[in-house]
Amino acid sequence: MSARTPDPPLLGERFDEAIRYAVDHHRTQLRKGTQIPYVAHILAVASIALEIGDSEDEAIAALLHDVVEDGGGVDALVEIKDCFGAPVAAMVEANSDSVAQPKPPWEERKRAYVGSIAAKDPAAVRVSIADKLHNARSILSDLERHGDSLWTRFRTDRDGVLWYYGALVGAFDARRPEIGEAACSALDELIRVVGAIRAEAIVTSRFPPAYG
Repeated sequence: MSARTPDPPLLGERFDEAIRYAVDHHRTQLRKGTQIPYVAHILAVASIALEIGDSEDEAIAALLHDVVEDGGGVDALVEIKDCFGAPVAAMVEANSDSVAQPKPPWEERKRAYVGSIAAKDPAAVRVSIADKLHNARSILSDLERHGDSLWTRFRTDRDGVLWYYGALVGAFDARRPEIGEAACSALDELIRVVGAIRAEAIVTSRFPPAYG
């Protein structure tokens, strides 16, 4: 059920253009280990961001959050700033674990990303929660369907993935007072999903516990 659209609408032509930009960039990409178009993830993250965020800029940043990291690099970041504004570009950069090519090693990038959450703008934190929540939902669903073969999709092993998501929820939880009620609800879901992933997996982690 929907209500009447406000006048002016909450989402304008910039949002429409961001959808086109994101689809064009990710058109030939698939989700790891699947035949699912990568655009499905982009649209899902934008949907969550619309539910937990408080601006069109956050929704646009959600659509574009992987453009720089997935091959666009510095040139794409400049283009995003020119087309969609500095606040959007800042959120996209904050949600890119690397702008450089070639990328640093996986663990180095992920530790730096987790460490950066403490200083991110709350809007960028909300976009990150939206991204990681959809990823975690997908991991749990595929783990239940495919079992341990899932872990071969990643640039790390099972223990690395479990460490990373545990570290993320710990870092996000420290920002809880600043991100708003709706984002806190999404964070609570992320914590539940990460817990379910850990319960499904046999944990013999080489990393120290990150939370809980």
